[in-house]
Amino acid sequence: MSLTVTSGSPLQPVTGAPLHPITDRVLHALEVSRRGVDELLPENEWLAKLARAEATGAPLRIKLGLDPTAPDLHLGHTVVMNKLRQLQDLGHTVIFLVGDFTSMIGDPSGRNATRPPLTREQIEANAKTYYAQASLVLDPSKTEIRYNSEWSDPLGARGLIQLASRYTVARMMERNDFSERYKAGTPIAVHEFLYPLMQGYDSVALKSDLELGGTDQKFNLLVGRALQSEYGQEPQCILTMPLLEGLDGVEKMSKSKNNYIALTEAPNTMFAKLLSISDTMMWKYFTLLSFKSVDDIAQLRREIDGGRNPKDAKVLLAKEITARFHSAAAADAAEADFEHRARGGVPDEIDSVSMSGAPMGIGALLKQANLAASTGEANRLIDGRGVRVDGSMVEDRGLKLAAGTYVVQVGKRKFARVTLE
Repeated sequence: MSLTVTSGSPLQPVTGAPLHPITDRVLHALEVSRRGVDELLPENEWLAKLARAEATGAPLRIKLGLDPTAPDLHLGHTVVMNKLRQLQDLGHTVIFLVGDFTSMIGDPSGRNATRPPLTREQIEANAKTYYAQASLVLDPSKTEIRYNSEWSDPLGARGLIQLASRYTVARMMERNDFSERYKAGTPIAVHEFLYPLMQGYDSVALKSDLELGGTDQKFNLLVGRALQSEYGQEPQCILTMPLLEGLDGVEKMSKSKNNYIALTEAPNTMFAKLLSISDTMMWKYFTLLSFKSVDDIAQLRREIDGGRNPKDAKVLLAKEITARFHSAAAADAAEADFEHRARGGVPDEIDSVSMSGAPMGIGALLKQANLAASTGEANRLIDGRGVRVDGSMVEDRGLKLAAGTYVVQVGKRKFARVTLE
């Protein structure tokens, strides 16, 4: 739902809340909230909450839950965290919720089969690094860290049954993944119904005003809104962010798809990966990842449309992101390294590998140096003119290297200094 308002215009208040004026600052906060979002629901209620916060000085409570299903976060995760940071900069409080309890259930969102739950040991190991990585984006002074086991464990069997009585099976089956699996005869375990219930109960426990998530989380966020009403609370608004495609420009960024950029990526690698995205996809990356203003991005796009080299824009994006997770100096060095390699140069720091078996065929050498997954892949790289030894193109699969030290390059970014004995 969209709502167009101007400063000083009347507004229907959130139920039970007094009417507050819509100031220019409130309208600016709404504009920031809208940037790059997929949906903001219900927008009139969110505007009323913003107006109340402006009038009273009481910050809103904004919730993001992440299940620690893997130890590392990637840029796809930061799409939502960037929005959180923008709202923090407006003065609101972010609740970074680690789903240590819900991880043991397993989120069924978008799944066509039951998701294996994690063990307590896996959850604790993964959770250790989550907040440290999130702090690269969020303002720690305006962030609460919570674990949903705080209120979920004490709930007990009796409390869980009482919670389950507040949501119907019919409404649960409105979820696309549940309804499709049911129609297809694919098993749905009863515990999977508990996931959206427990995620929704998190909103009750935290008294959240707004919950964020990806578009695939919309149903779960709406459950939280419904349960808050059941418990007599003012219902939260929900904000969903688009899912960020990975380096292939097709699939959602994911470690399993190997199309991701990890927050812990080395600066040179992060910079080079960002420069590899398409000229078209970079504008979505600007919208969802950059902290540049909407006007600045629009001006840059006009310049590119007017004939400026698209690489200039990608370099700006790559330097901004690399500097955020490392430093401005690291971003400058990564740019210099990329340009050096683009001219055929060798990076200052490359892996060193020692192996025996000279003379060795180039295919076997590439495999043992972890520059190719197999000898077959090595041969395909050679046929594609993607392999260099000491700067010279390898054109013969039958090349054998004698004992010595060589700088071996695969593609533009893979290097190794190989000592063969």
